[in-house]
Amino acid sequence: MTFLQFTRQNARWLFVGTLLTLMSSFGQTFFISIFSGEIREAFSLSHGAWGGIYAVGTLASAIVMVWAGTLTDRFRVRVLGAVCLGGLAVASLAMAVIPSVWALPFVIFALRLMGQGMTSHIAAVSMARWFVETRGRALALASLGYAIGESLLPLIFVTLLTVMSWRSLWVVAAVLALLSVPLLMRLLKSERTPKSVAESSHAYGMSQHHWIRREVLGHRLFWYMVPTLLGLSAFGTAFFFQQVHLAETKGWSHAGLVALFPVLTAVSIGATLVSGWAIDRFGTARIAPLYQLPIVVGFVILGIAETLLGAAVAIVFMSFTIGAGPTVPSAFWAEFYGTRHLGSIKAMIAAIMVFGSAIGPGLTGLLIDYGIIFEDQMNGIALYFVFASGMAWLGIQQAKHLLPVTS
Repeated sequence: MTFLQFTRQNARWLFVGTLLTLMSSFGQTFFISIFSGEIREAFSLSHGAWGGIYAVGTLASAIVMVWAGTLTDRFRVRVLGAVCLGGLAVASLAMAVIPSVWALPFVIFALRLMGQGMTSHIAAVSMARWFVETRGRALALASLGYAIGESLLPLIFVTLLTVMSWRSLWVVAAVLALLSVPLLMRLLKSERTPKSVAESSHAYGMSQHHWIRREVLGHRLFWYMVPTLLGLSAFGTAFFFQQVHLAETKGWSHAGLVALFPVLTAVSIGATLVSGWAIDRFGTARIAPLYQLPIVVGFVILGIAETLLGAAVAIVFMSFTIGAGPTVPSAFWAEFYGTRHLGSIKAMIAAIMVFGSAIGPGLTGLLIDYGIIFEDQMNGIALYFVFASGMAWLGIQQAKHLLPVTS
């Protein structure tokens, strides 16, 4: 089956994944950070204080995700997706009317749980379950929602900030999230896989076994992979979170930096599609240790870049990893640990990644307050990604012989 035939035959379900990942944008750091300057000014917060509040709300959402993510093993996408999108709309509206700084951690918690946490989680689990031999392509196409959101929403909302208040723009976000609910319900009028079929069509993981979450936690491959889970979520998030600070310290306009995000989108879309094809062709055992290496180059270049042209080159390299980021890990856990209990396993993975996204802004913001500006942190960040890739390679080398043999 050609790529075009696959897309056409499965368009409805693939669009569900894309819609969910796109709507998750309103709880993602790249969107929330658009308003960092306005939020800090409104509540008189330093970089460290804002980063700390963001970290607290995000950490709380990571803890809840350990339980909430297991709901994907019990409820259909049609029901759970609609509830989470509705919750995201309410959280966005809460940000629009937030009265004082004491409420900020609670609103951040709700945005992160419903956006980055549950809406993204539902998209990844549904694609990994609904597709087996074409899992990589399905995850890649669903992940296009991230790329679209990362490129268009910052550009649109930064432009709108010149004519509308930041609170009004959160009302716009709430309306968009709410409008996506009836669209989701219509797309999933009939689910892709009936329950009776779904129960018998789960793919095995290592050792021809359906792994449960407790077993995954006790398996050493999981711990080898933890640094890769934390790295992109922590420091990819930090890049978007500190975009206003980065532009200020580099002497660039914020609008000029944001204008480069479509470059990130274009390259990351290509990387997403290529990674999906590569997963289906070669498997995640070969891809997982390599996909984070381009971001090493990206952070090194961004640290020394003096112009927006240099930033554009850095963003190109970063985009290779960011594009593959949603696709490779989701396929990895399904391939190595099976799909029967994928919801509870991915809930734990999602919690770790949300935890990482709390560490990144909190740590970098604290270092900024201590006088270490973000660009001076980038070589250390690059070294971390080298370490994480090495750990992934070691773990996979020890475990890949246990994978099921495919014909």
